[in-house]
Amino acid sequence: MHRLPLAAVLLAAAVLLTGCASGDDWSKPRPSPSAVGALGAEFIGTKASPAPESTVTPRPGSWAGVRPSPGMRVVLLTAGADRPTKTLVTAVEEWAEDEDVALRTVTTSGPADLLPAVVRAMDLRPDLVISAGNDLIDPLAAVTPSHLAQQFLIVGAELAEPTENVTAVDWTGASFRGEGLGASSTYDPASFTGPRCAAAVRAGTAAVLSGHTGIVVWLDEF
Repeated sequence: MHRLPLAAVLLAAAVLLTGCASGDDWSKPRPSPSAVGALGAEFIGTKASPAPESTVTPRPGSWAGVRPSPGMRVVLLTAGADRPTKTLVTAVEEWAEDEDVALRTVTTSGPADLLPAVVRAMDLRPDLVISAGNDLIDPLAAVTPSHLAQQFLIVGAELAEPTENVTAVDWTGASFRGEGLGASSTYDPASFTGPRCAAAVRAGTAAVLSGHTGIVVWLDEF
């Protein structure tokens, strides 16, 4: 049987180990991701740049021309096992697979773990944290103003007073804003359909990648 020289075996092992480390290590500095493509003119309307906390109602599909540059790192932060949250999680996972995004998931273990889970997500130093689950809204409201360098995208809910690093995507039937606060529409779990959640993830990430952050993207049509 033919045997490779020991030096060749060691070199091959070193290459494999180096490749795995570089692919898995998110702590190393690297260029920030950018938008590949551009939003359609109907995404933000006549506004050159929407004001913070404002709401835009993009034309369906006006976000379709934007995708992330290679190597974007995203953490999916999720809480709850209800059907709307599961549908959102699936939408994020499918988007990440389609766009070759490096995705890691942080799942809360219960009410006492909500705030620690937000911290764990930030500690991974992702380019974007995508939140799915109404239970995360109050912890995010407490944490995000003190971490303006970290971008967040909330899908199917929103913060009552978002800072410039928190973007949300909502629609009629979603828009939970935290305990004790009213929503801009009556909560309807049935409104969290697969197509709507998929459109929300793509519209929200397109907004963030294009620099339109701190706003609410409203998707009643998609």
